[in-house]
Formats: sequence, structure tokens, C-alpha cells
Amino acid sequence: MAPMSRAFSPGGVPTPAVAEYYARRARHEVGLILSEGTYIDHPAACSYPNCPDFFGAQALAGWKTVVAAVHAEGAAMFPQLWHVGSHRRGGFAPASYVNPLSGGSEPTHVMTDSDIADVIAAFARAAATAQQLGFDGVEIQGAHGYLVDEFLWPKANTRTDRYGGSIAARARFAAETIQAMRRAVGHEFPIALRLSQYKLQDHEATIASSAGDIEQLVAPLVAAGLSLLDIATRTVSQPAFADSPLTLAGWFRKVSGLPVIANGAVGLDRPGQRDAGLAPLDAMHDLLARDEVDLIAVGRGLLADPEWGSKVRDGRLAERRGFLAEMRGRLE
Repeated sequence: MAPMSRAFSPGGVPTPAVAEYYARRARHEVGLILSEGTYIDHPAACSYPNCPDFFGAQALAGWKTVVAAVHAEGAAMFPQLWHVGSHRRGGFAPASYVNPLSGGSEPTHVMTDSDIADVIAAFARAAATAQQLGFDGVEIQGAHGYLVDEFLWPKANTRTDRYGGSIAARARFAAETIQAMRRAVGHEFPIALRLSQYKLQDHEATIASSAGDIEQLVAPLVAAGLSLLDIATRTVSQPAFADSPLTLAGWFRKVSGLPVIANGAVGLDRPGQRDAGLAPLDAMHDLLARDEVDLIAVGRGLLADPEWGSKVRDGRLAERRGFLAEMRGRLE
């Protein structure tokens, strides 16, 4: 199950309904659940109200209930650890930064070395907390234009210090974050990183324009102790570059040697559109059959239909519920 924010955790605390939401998917053959984005313990990490925290006694008690419910149904679960970076909305306490890349008028705060160290320490604390709560690993939200991705993206990262410039330098923040998390959890606990070319505010953005760029990007991440890559694309089967049929997930797997999750409009006939209908799953099967990826993450299909996994397993594809149909049903 792909990570999908829902804003159903009042005050940042996952409720019993959140536990049941994930448990229902686990009950129907989802093997690994990547949680919605959950804020690390840093004062500028959050932006969107009612998204869950991954710190504080109440929130962590909620997450302990969530992971226990998922495990009771036989699935594994990683929390996705999130710092929104300059996606913070103006006036959202305790800071008021707005992303200028999205048209905001307020300038962002340029992170100092001390700021960077504080955020890295918060990610490491969150990883250790996840391990203590019984999660099976953690995922860093490093995609879609949020903080980790802002360092990777040349349009957002105009730094002239050791964190800016070359691809490898822009990857330094992610690598140091992974390294600190690895020290906190030991060698066996899985650490995943979600990456994307496209951003919420720019669907044509790139962080890598060739296989060589991917190699420069991923080498320091692997050296830091990364376990798994989660590659988000607009369409799961779309070739990454014009001179090769390999998908972006396929390239990251080939270059890194790590297991890779592929994600992007699985089972939808109009990728990238909210009103997408259902489509055959041939592309997903093809990627797995040729060993281009290790896992497939399903997003909107599972959001709309908690029984998606069982229906696919049993060949009941005609019974899958589409997102719009599900929403209409709830309104009626």
C-alpha cells in the first residue's frame, strides 16, 4: 500500500478508526503497508492540519495500536517519516514559511548547519521510535517536493555550500539522514526512501536526466545504509528516458542493486486524474515478470477499495471499486 495522506488524525493523534483503516487493507492481502506521511519531531516539520505526528505520548500510543492491528492481520508496516520543508503554509504555528516555487509570496528560511543537524537528529529519533513501537522498518518521504526532495531538486536547491551544486552534493542531506537513522536502529532494521522526479508543484521536474545521474544520486545513499527504494512516477510503466524502455524504478534497481518498489497509477485508465477509471493490470504483471522491480505499491485503488488485494488475488477484477464510485457511494 502506497503512502497516502488523509488528515484523519485530529490533533496529530491516530484514532482507533485509523487502525481499522489500515487493518482492513492488511486483512485483504496487502503484504506491506507504507503509512500516510507522519510528522517528525521538529518545529517546522508540519503544515497540513490533522495529519498524524510521530512524536508525543498520545500520538505514539495511537501508532502502537495501528501497527498491532496491522500485524494481527498478517501484514508488515513502515511509517513514512515526513518533513514538509517549504510547503509550510503561512501562519501555521510555530513558523510561517510558504513555498515560493508554488507561487507563495513569503521567502523560505535558508537552513543553517544547525538547522540541518536538528532535522537529521529528528529523523533518527523517529526511526528509533518506530523500531521500539514494533514497526517493521521506516520510510523517509524524499519525494514530491518536500524537504528531503528540495535538497535533491536543483530548482529548489541553490545552495553554494557542501549541500548544493553537484548531484552527489545535493544528495548529502539525504545520505547524512540515512546514516544517522542507521546508527539509531542498527544494521538489520530496514530504511526505505521514497523518491520521485515530479513534484506537487511541477509535474515536469527532474532530479536525474540519465542513468549516470541516477548513479551519482544513489551511490551516497547506498553507502549510508539505505535498504530499499520506493520510486513514485505518474505512470508505473512509463520509460524513464527516451533511449531505454526501463522505467525509473527499473533504473534505480539496476544502478543501486537495492530492492525497489514501483508506484504510479496502478490499475487506473487515466493516470494522474482524480476521476480515473479502472484498467487492466498488465503493466504491473509485466514489470514483475521481467524482474524490473521487486514490489508494486497501490495507491488510489486501495484507498477506494480495502478489498482490492483479495479481488486481484481471486481474479475478481470486475468487482474492484473505483475512487469516484466509492466517493459517490459514501455521499449517497
